[in-house]
Amino acid sequence: MMKLVGAALILIASTWIGFELSRQFSQRPRQLRQMKTALQSLEAEIMYAHTPLKEASKKLSKQMPKPINWLFDSFAKKLERTDTNVSEAWNDSLNEIWKWLSLKQGEFEILSQFGATLGKHDRYQQQKQILLTMTHLEREEQDAIEKQGKYEKMVKSLGFLSGLLLIILLV
Repeated sequence: MMKLVGAALILIASTWIGFELSRQFSQRPRQLRQMKTALQSLEAEIMYAHTPLKEASKKLSKQMPKPINWLFDSFAKKLERTDTNVSEAWNDSLNEIWKWLSLKQGEFEILSQFGATLGKHDRYQQQKQILLTMTHLEREEQDAIEKQGKYEKMVKSLGFLSGLLLIILLV
């Protein structure tokens, strides 16, 4: 009886681990889409509503889902301090919430480069920078979707099958 309970617990735990690992593959494309949507909204706020960056960031922090809204909330709060420039505030905010995102190092570099240009140009140049960043994120999103299709089911299956293997080895 105890062997069955132990085997069931091993199988449940390994399957759960597989599902948790596969969640990274499904969250990455979703978060990239959300980031692109946030950048489109930022572009609209800057270009058409002529909203200052601090207020646009506050609006985005209320509109976007977690964890993307944390980036813009932190960014807006850092912009309120007078001793911080825009680029530092963006990079500090990005570093602060990075552990909560399912994004890869390539996306970090794209967003970091975007932050370096943020607030340094006029509205039209800023629009071009936003569009360039969105293009790069689109490419990364396609890669994330491709990897999700390849690896998501495999990781789930490996979690279950590794649990079965462990049970067989222990019995």
